[in-house]
Amino acid sequence: MTKPKGARVTIVVKADVGFGNSLFIRGSGAGLSWEKGTILENSSNDTWKIVLPAAEAPFAFKVVKNDDVWSIGEDYSAAPGDTVTVTPTF
Repeated sequence: MTKPKGARVTIVVKADVGFGNSLFIRGSGAGLSWEKGTILENSSNDTWKIVLPAAEAPFAFKVVKNDDVWSIGEDYSAAPGDTVTVTPTF
């Protein structure tokens, strides 16, 4: 019997980080790493998004500006099939 694949997770980040800056995500699952960020797609001046194709379990993540400046506060969490919207501060 084959193991079922994980479910998609959509993460939307609401943050205006200024022209020329980018947002990344780091985390503990769904193909993410705490060591190197994955860039988010910028869809408007204050909206960023990423779709992670195969989360198999709940996981923690953090938003990082320019893959260098970590968002303030606790880690965020998501589970397979979730759409999560977060508003980080830096």
